[in-house]
Amino acid sequence: MKNYVQPGNTITLTAPYAVTSGDGLLVGSIFGIASGDAALNDPVEAALTGVFDITKVGSQAWTVGAKVYWDDTNKRTTSVATSNTLIGVATEAVAGGAGDTIGRVRLNAAF
Repeated sequence: MKNYVQPGNTITLTAPYAVTSGDGLLVGSIFGIASGDAALNDPVEAALTGVFDITKVGSQAWTVGAKVYWDDTNKRTTSVATSNTLIGVATEAVAGGAGDTIGRVRLNAAF
């Protein structure tokens, strides 16, 4: 195909804030996981699909299949839809204790 560009599992984005490899980032409606470190406004390769362990709100319990949202203000995932961006679903249950700050998420790659 003459118009084929790339598979689309990853794309290069302009970092909207400084990110470290493994951090989530939201550029407009595109959510991805940074594959490397980048300063504000630097290019960064971001994964759009896959399953990732991502920082979450510690006080929330998740069930398998629960919708997961990105809280761009606090740079973490949440189960709260209001003012946040849907990024995928939980693939493992996680407790809601203060120390339960990592959740496993399958990205939906949709926007």
